[in-house]
Formats: sequence, structure tokens, C-alpha cells
Amino acid sequence: MRKLKIMEHISLDGVIQSTGEDGFPYTDWTAPYRSPAGRDALLATHGTHYDLLLGRRTYDMWSGVWPNAPASPMGDSIKAATKYVVTNRPESLEWGPYEAVEDEVEGVRRIKSDGSKDILLWGSSTLTSTLLEHGLVDEMVLIVYPVLIGTGKRFFAEGSPARSFSLVGSSTTPTGVMLNKYEFVGPLKGG
Repeated sequence: MRKLKIMEHISLDGVIQSTGEDGFPYTDWTAPYRSPAGRDALLATHGTHYDLLLGRRTYDMWSGVWPNAPASPMGDSIKAATKYVVTNRPESLEWGPYEAVEDEVEGVRRIKSDGSKDILLWGSSTLTSTLLEHGLVDEMVLIVYPVLIGTGKRFFAEGSPARSFSLVGSSTTPTGVMLNKYEFVGPLKGG
């Protein structure tokens, strides 16, 4: 069975939003922290051979950028990956290779059981709680930036299921960005 890994850029206060939708004022807040060393660390964590699981909004945003991006290790691997897209409008998908996923729980179970490449979930935060609730997440990589934003879409929505993870790796870039890798342990146990 292949692993499902969530990868997310996140502020210290849990904000993941970086686009101007819904009047969000802090677009591209990760830009000042980018560095060649950070890019290399992200590429090493990301890997080169994987498939993608994307919500419809993320797929639509990415399909406006990545198909025409210049050749690069990350861009080339994103273009080559099969994009499993959770959508109710499969007829409008164009950027591929792709496969529409209409039932996010059973669809993800099927995808995980078939194939050899890991599956990366980038963005698509609305899927996170559901996938955690059903025990479908194997690993999380949080790319934590040394900023407080105060407003915007949070990584974990109110009501996300309580879960335990184990820190299995961490590195820091010269600009203070931390890449923390966590593996799923199980439900949160009280003391």
C-alpha cells in the first residue's frame, strides 16, 4: 500500500492561505524566506516520483501555473504526476494526466491500495480533516515559516479529529523555515 503524505506551507499560527481570495491581505508571504538551501531541502523531502491528490480549487489554481512553468526538478515531477482530483465536475478536467475522484474516502482508499508511488496532498485543506478522520493520512510534512499572520484559512479546521503524530525528521533553512516530518501514530490518548 502506498503512503499518503500531506505537505503544507504554514505560519506559526496555522495559516496556510497565500492567495488573495476572500480579501486575504498577505499574498505570497513565503517569498521573503525562499533560498536555494530551502528549495533543495524541500525537493529532497518532496521526492521526484509520486502522484498528487488535489481538491478542485487547488487543481484549478495549479493548472493555471504548472503546465507552462519552465523545466525544473519540481515542475517536471508535478507535470508528470497523475493528479487525482476530488471533484463533482470531472468533465471539466483538462490538465493531466488526471483521474477524477468523486468519493473522497473510498476513492482515496482505492488509490492508496493501487500503485507504487507515494501520494502527495498539497493545499486542498478541506480534504485534510476528512482524510485524518478516516485514518488515511500516513505522514505530514509541515513547512513552518517564522511568521504570525493572524487571519486567513487555517490548516486544521475547527472540529478536526484529535490525532497523534510522531516527529521523524526536522531541518531548518538559513532563513529560519523549518521542515518537520511527522508520521501518523493514532487517535489522541488522554492522560
